[in-house]
Amino acid sequence: MKDQSLKTKKIGVLMGGLSRERDISLKTGKAIRKALVAKGYNACGIDVGRDIADKLLKEKIEIAFIALHGRYGEDGTIQGMLELMGIPYTGSGVLASALCLNKVMAKKVLLYEQLPTPPFISLKRNEIGKDQIPSISFPLPWVVKPAREGSTIGISIVQREEECFNALKEAGTYDDEILIEAFVKGKEVTVGILNDITLPIIEIVPKSGFYDYHSKYTKGETDYIIPARIPREKYLYAQEISLKAFQGLGCSGCARVDLMIDDEGNPFIIDVNTMPGMTETSLLPKAAAHVGLSFGDLAERLLLGAALKTEGEGVHRAYE
Repeated sequence: MKDQSLKTKKIGVLMGGLSRERDISLKTGKAIRKALVAKGYNACGIDVGRDIADKLLKEKIEIAFIALHGRYGEDGTIQGMLELMGIPYTGSGVLASALCLNKVMAKKVLLYEQLPTPPFISLKRNEIGKDQIPSISFPLPWVVKPAREGSTIGISIVQREEECFNALKEAGTYDDEILIEAFVKGKEVTVGILNDITLPIIEIVPKSGFYDYHSKYTKGETDYIIPARIPREKYLYAQEISLKAFQGLGCSGCARVDLMIDDEGNPFIIDVNTMPGMTETSLLPKAAAHVGLSFGDLAERLLLGAALKTEGEGVHRAYE
């Protein structure tokens, strides 16, 4: 599908949603819609609620640009609905989306693919004993977080065993499955991937020392260095394993792979985000801009990828 014929299609930018990352999603969606309209596309913004199927039918949406973060938007749920409705959409499919949002399942795939990730265990919320902690074979400190949340929601760094119970309770308020993994001391970096091509690595330097929700979304609280200050051999290796993670998990379109680089320069994959933030100051657009790709061009490439998925398939839409 050529971009000119695509400009005759009605594009729905799906934003907002039902997750705890709703506010960030609204910012992402508004930025994407603005960029697509500036490029000449017929794009409208749609705030996603439980009536989303009716909205898509009413607006006669022909292509969905998914700008949702977290549950019900980044976990395969909306993707499955769009598949049933025959509406092409941006980004990863049902399985890859579900795997990546579930950090425990994603790490299991990474281990199968023999990719480096910190050692971990998982447990269910109902397995948390009163003032007790599970048996953990790897040394402190530990990272405790809900299995299916983004934006560092519900995350704790446990320095002493007696802190673990409260950290488990905190994570358990957000999910019934909890991940405990070894803390990797070193540099935090992220690798953006666009259509199976790795972008320059960004080094993340939060002024607080920990890249939490406040550091991510408060202007001036974090410095971003492009390219990351790591030896070239390790730099290329981090890009290589990030792409392998992207492909091994079955991702498509774009993703952002978050890693920690330990004091010896060894990278460890922490997380794979199938719908990274997409405002003009977000990390994926920053990396794309470093290689000369504007925010509008980035959004357009993702849109074209969605169109190409169904080219020639004669997709039947529910409103036809």
